[in-house]
Amino acid sequence: MIETKLPKVGTTIFSVMSQLALENKAVNLGQGFPDFEPPQGLRDALTRAMNEGRNQYAPMHGTAALREQIVSKVAQLYGRRLNVDTDITVTSGATEAIFAAIAAVVRAGEEVIVFDPAYDCYEPAIELQGARAVHIPLTVPAFAIDWQRVRDAVTPKTRMILINSPHNPSGAVLSAADLDELAAIVRGTGIVVLSDEVYEHIVYDGAQHESVLRHPELAERSIVVSSFGKTYHCTGWKVGYAVAPAALSAEFRKVHQYLTFCTFHPAQVAFGEFMASNPEHYLELPAFYQAKRDRFRALLAPSRFRLLDVPGGYFQLVDYSAIRDEDDLSFSKWLVQHGGVAAIPLTPFYESAPGTRLLRLCFAKSDATMDAAAERLCQL
Repeated sequence: MIETKLPKVGTTIFSVMSQLALENKAVNLGQGFPDFEPPQGLRDALTRAMNEGRNQYAPMHGTAALREQIVSKVAQLYGRRLNVDTDITVTSGATEAIFAAIAAVVRAGEEVIVFDPAYDCYEPAIELQGARAVHIPLTVPAFAIDWQRVRDAVTPKTRMILINSPHNPSGAVLSAADLDELAAIVRGTGIVVLSDEVYEHIVYDGAQHESVLRHPELAERSIVVSSFGKTYHCTGWKVGYAVAPAALSAEFRKVHQYLTFCTFHPAQVAFGEFMASNPEHYLELPAFYQAKRDRFRALLAPSRFRLLDVPGGYFQLVDYSAIRDEDDLSFSKWLVQHGGVAAIPLTPFYESAPGTRLLRLCFAKSDATMDAAAERLCQL
């Protein structure tokens, strides 16, 4: 008999809902991936890289050309000058970066503070180190951090605080004042900050993304994770990167080199080339997704769902309490079977069921997909 190391882990809610969507021929607004293609120029660059023989191992920490583009982007957007050789590690998706960061820093018996609803890859990575996730619920409906609760949760065992902005699933964003609060809490401690910023370029209504990299004090003690998949509409390529000061990067790379060693070489070549030739892409992303957000919200306006605000990311939270009075897991299954739309309930993102009546809908979709989903949702 095998004794599992992850007794709380089963099939992810994303896989469950996607399978139900297939079985019921439902419109899938569950799993968070675009149903449109990456830029043609990026795909052409990938093909060229493969045809030109860039098909063997990449350097462990990423190709030089791609790391140089990341240095340029971070300097332009966040005013921080990175060392191209020591501060950047290209990874096999943001999920690998998050796992490697936790494995590199957190030891058995230590604690990591996470904020519920929390993305589902965080806690398993913590538990596999023999550590404990300390869950602090965000306030509803703003999904803001109660910093006094964070202060109260810090103990001598606290090794890491894991933040996520723009936040999945709510779309909430941290402010500069939030980062100042965090800096005050970790100042003078050995706590490392892990900042999941995969939606960094998807912030709306003229706001700027408050990256940890923009905060000099926090940047010196943080690992910041980004995603090419989210930024360039190619989640299946699984390419991300981690930025950290040299000492933290050195520890991070000790795990990375034995976890995946390196990341898909032709894609790294393609990203490096495309970022150099099309630097406007990520600058135009807020307007691109804001148009989708606004269109989707207008389509759902006649429905009986109540729409929560969406400051960032590409998910719309909806309150379904005017339609049915049941928990979100039950309603999401009813919705895919009887409403013909797959969504994600929030309960799997929590340590304890929150008792809210909220679902997450992804609007990183084509107009046709949004139209089909909205038509069904407005009939409920």
